[in-house]
Amino acid sequence: KRLVWYLSMEEYLAQHATEDVFFSWVVAPTVIFGRHQVMEAEVNMPYCQAHGVQMYRRKSGGGCVYSDAGNLMLSYITPNTHSEQVFQWYLDTVADALKAMGFPAAKTEHNDVLIGDKKVSGNACYALPTGTIVHGTMLYNVDFAALQEAITPSHEKLAKHGVQSVRQRVVNLKELDNLAIDNLTINHAGEDNLAINHAGEGRPALRDIRALADYFAARLCDRTRELTEEEIHGIDLLEQTYLDPDFIKG
Repeated sequence: KRLVWYLSMEEYLAQHATEDVFFSWVVAPTVIFGRHQVMEAEVNMPYCQAHGVQMYRRKSGGGCVYSDAGNLMLSYITPNTHSEQVFQWYLDTVADALKAMGFPAAKTEHNDVLIGDKKVSGNACYALPTGTIVHGTMLYNVDFAALQEAITPSHEKLAKHGVQSVRQRVVNLKELDNLAIDNLTINHAGEDNLAINHAGEGRPALRDIRALADYFAARLCDRTRELTEEEIHGIDLLEQTYLDPDFIKG
């Protein structure tokens, strides 16, 4: 499925929300940019076109995101319309799940989740009259070289964070497995400074990306259900609004 099919799934479930729903998903290399962003300013379009990276716009705000088979996308939908309260609860829940694995995780005022000073999860919230959608990334084993090429943030945005590249701001969970992190900071001269000790056995939840998906599902859910044919049809129809060339261009 295309990334926007899952965004349509979120939207459909929020429009018909009667209970809290959580699901995770993985897609082929894709760049997804925020509702109000200028595509040409945020996306390296020649690179994406040459390397088969799909490009879509989402209906929520926030920045530009690159996703591939190494990134676990997380979606939480609830009939609760107090969106800011929902958002903060969700961010706390994700941070707590990482803490339970032994990582020093914390949410930030920018709606990211960090381990030390490096980002492992970026998140956005989208409010509807019938419910709230929260969706975000969980970096497991993302191709950061491709991410660096596909996304072109402004020099002003990078300077605000005091770093020289996207790569210096993010870290994969797979990189951190088998490690006990005492300190994870960014050296502003351009070098990563990691003080680490070997922890012995790896974390079962990080065995592969499916295990990570199962881990989050177990922490947030008490049962599973399948989509009905009616729901799938509704989601297919909603996807067409994301595929509209005028919407993608903005």
